[in-house]
Amino acid sequence: MSGLLNFVENELQLLALSFMGLVYILRLRWLLRFKAGRERQAPTGSPDTSQVKGILYSWANIASPWAMESTRLRPFFYAQFVIFHLGVAAGIGLSFVIPYAPGLLQNSWVVRIFQGIMICAAVVGGYRLYRRLSHPAVRLISTPDDIFSLSLLIVWLGFAVGAAPNRPDLGGETLLIYFILTTFFLVYVPFSKISHYLYYPFTRYYFGKSMGHRGVYPIKRVPQPKPTRI
Repeated sequence: MSGLLNFVENELQLLALSFMGLVYILRLRWLLRFKAGRERQAPTGSPDTSQVKGILYSWANIASPWAMESTRLRPFFYAQFVIFHLGVAAGIGLSFVIPYAPGLLQNSWVVRIFQGIMICAAVVGGYRLYRRLSHPAVRLISTPDDIFSLSLLIVWLGFAVGAAPNRPDLGGETLLIYFILTTFFLVYVPFSKISHYLYYPFTRYYFGKSMGHRGVYPIKRVPQPKPTRI
């Protein structure tokens, strides 16, 4: 078990990571072949806006829930988004900590923090899966890849929680399955909808550039007038 686990933690992980990096490089090369169209209207709006400000504002939009009506009016869904992605980031980070910085996991509080974040993310993932399957509108726009990816992420987070203590003597099978699932994701993600994060900087760049040119971004909040009494 120890020899197989060592191979999966190191050589196999690095091979899968290299494969994912190669696929992403090829996809980025393809993506950069397409240039944004030239702005066809004169700059409008407030004179203190610009394309650069629009781009920066657009990039920061993901960390500004008050800037979008959907997250401003439904903070619960934004909290889900943050918790779920923090848990996934913790699971990814754990796959590097275990083989290359195992000393960090000798601190029980570090292990509990990892586990707590990933447990919360798994719960959120379970709720998201339930909503995809039960809500008619969400089910209608869900693809098999959505269901499969989300289901496997929940399972992966569960094994990540068990792998966090990094005790091959007590849970070698859990560690092995966790790293096998991680390897699978490294190969699968570039071909799934999970890779949407690859396009985020580009789509938000072009959108922010256009909205900044038009004087729309950054959005300025204007106090709403009080209703007059008749």
